[in-house]
Amino acid sequence: MKNILFVDATVRDNSRTREIAIHLVRKLNGNVQKLKLIEENIPKTCNDLLEFRSKASETENFDSWYFKYAKQFRDADYIVIAAPYWDFSFPAILKLYFEAISIDNLTFRYNDGVCEGLCNGKKLYYVTTCGGPFIGPEFSSGYIKMLTNGMLGVKDFKCFAAENLDIAGADVEKIVNDAKEAINREIRY
Repeated sequence: MKNILFVDATVRDNSRTREIAIHLVRKLNGNVQKLKLIEENIPKTCNDLLEFRSKASETENFDSWYFKYAKQFRDADYIVIAAPYWDFSFPAILKLYFEAISIDNLTFRYNDGVCEGLCNGKKLYYVTTCGGPFIGPEFSSGYIKMLTNGMLGVKDFKCFAAENLDIAGADVEKIVNDAKEAINREIRY
C-alpha cells in the first residue's frame, strides 16, 4: 500500500484548498500521514538551530524529534501539499517546513559538488487556490517543484490550481469541482 504524506499548510477552517487536497488524497488511496502545519511546533531558523542541524548532519545523528518532518517526507511514496496562494507565494509556515525537511545527509547530500536527493517520493502533488488569477507560479509551485525535484529527489511534480475564486460573480462551486475533475482525470487508479 502507498505511503502518502498530506502536508496541510492551510489556515482557515473551511479551506477550499484543503477540500480539494482531501479529494486528491482519497483518490490516491493509501496509508495517509496528515501533518497540519499550524498545529506543529516547527522552530524558526536561527543560528543555534543551524549549528544543531550542521552537527547532526556531520555525525548523521538524526535522533532528535526535530528530524521527524524530514524523515516523514523522505519516506513518503506520494506527497500532497495543500497551500493557498497568498501574496504570489504560500503561507510562511510552509517555508519553515521546507527549511525543517532540507537536511544534509538525510533528505539530500552533495556528491562531488552535485546535489543528490535522498527522498523516496515518486510524485508530489501541490494543491493551491487563488482569489484571483494564478500569476507567477515561480514563486509558489515553481519554487516547490525546484526544491523537491532538484534538491530532495522527488521524481515527479503536479500542480492543481483553482483560481479566480474571489472574483465578483465567480461560480465558486464550479471552480472547485473543476479542480476535483482535473484530479479525477490525472489519477485513474
